[in-house]
Amino acid sequence: MIERQFFARKIKEQQIEEFISSNLDKAGYSHTEILRTPLGEKIIIYTSRPSLIVGRKGANIKELTEVLKKKFSMENPQIEVSEIDTPNLNPKSVAKHIIHTFERFGPKRFKSIGYKSLQDIMDAGALGAEIVISGRGVPSSRAKSWRFKTGYLKKSGYVAESLVKKGYATAHLKSGSVGVKVTILTPDIRLPDKIILKEIKKEPEKPQESKQEQKQESESKQEPSKQQKPKKQRKK
Repeated sequence: MIERQFFARKIKEQQIEEFISSNLDKAGYSHTEILRTPLGEKIIIYTSRPSLIVGRKGANIKELTEVLKKKFSMENPQIEVSEIDTPNLNPKSVAKHIIHTFERFGPKRFKSIGYKSLQDIMDAGALGAEIVISGRGVPSSRAKSWRFKTGYLKKSGYVAESLVKKGYATAHLKSGSVGVKVTILTPDIRLPDKIILKEIKKEPEKPQESKQEQKQESESKQEPSKQQKPKKQRKK
């Protein structure tokens, strides 16, 4: 019974996230996070352009709140819009940006778009990045999948599975569907194989004393011992 409730809740959260991403599929939108609070369900929308999501005088947020209440029977949904500080280090934001570029200008210049997005990611401070553009809509005679990569990027192990950030997006064009996968190794990740060399400061060496000074010091230490008077022995 508990497992069914857990799965039903997760399915509902996935449906809500898909609905919000389809309705707010605008430039700058990244992803949605759903949290449970005592007052109700809190929905956080991450974007690099909050003004496009909020709308004029919060019209988009009010409309979205009413739709969530009716369609998903949510009692008190609290919608919060959070701004992304560095959108070029967010893989979902980068993938969405590439998709919107394809939908606006077409996929003919996908190579220049891929290399430019890759350079923007590295300029933001990433250690490594990879962009994969694939699908029937890619205008290429040789391959339907193109990979753009640079820097240092983990492909296996704990770092690749848990710490490396990944984002996906799909564009439905006239020529066919085009999928974009973005993988970024952000600078805040501490790699286990990174070696840091520490400099050891050397203490200044003391100047060596001459032999005459050493003799004088040894004589000065012996003089007070000679001046001491011998103790008188008590008569029995």
